[in-house]
Amino acid sequence: MGNTNSRAKITAQDRAILDLKNQRDKLRQYQKRISVLTTRESEIAKACLARGDRDKALLALRRKKYQESLISKTDAQLEQLEKLTSSVEFALVQKDVYFGLQRGTEVLREINREMGGLQAVQLLPDVPKTDVVAAVETEEDREKRRKARARERRAAAMEMAAA
Repeated sequence: MGNTNSRAKITAQDRAILDLKNQRDKLRQYQKRISVLTTRESEIAKACLARGDRDKALLALRRKKYQESLISKTDAQLEQLEKLTSSVEFALVQKDVYFGLQRGTEVLREINREMGGLQAVQLLPDVPKTDVVAAVETEEDREKRRKARARERRAAAMEMAAA
C-alpha cells in the first residue's frame, strides 16, 4: 500500500548498457540470418553443378563468399560491442567502489575527530618526554597510512574487478 516510490530509477548508464546489449542481440540475429543464407547458397551451388549450370553455381558461390565476409565483419562488430559493454559495466563497478571508499574515508575522519583527544596524552613523570612524543601517533602519520591503505584497497578492488 503506497509503495509507488520504491521503484528503482533507470539511470543513463543503465539505458546505455541496455542499448549496447540490444544492439549485440540484433547483430547475433543478423549473423544467424546470414548463416542461413550461406548454407542456402551452398545448396544452390551444388544443385546448379548437378544440373550442369556452371555459371549459376559460380554466382551462388560468389554470393556465399560475400555472405561469409559479412559474417566476419559482424563478428568484429560483436567483439567490439562486447568490449565496450564490459568496459562500461566495469566503469560502473569502479564508480561504486570509489564512492564506497569515499564514504569509508568520511566515516574514518569522523571517528578520528571524535578520538582527537588521544594525542594530548599527559606525560608520565618517569618516562622521558621524547619517548612519549614518539609513541603518540600524529594526525599526519595516521592520514598518510590511511591514504596508503585506501590506495592499496582501490588497487586490489580494480584487480578483482578486472579478473
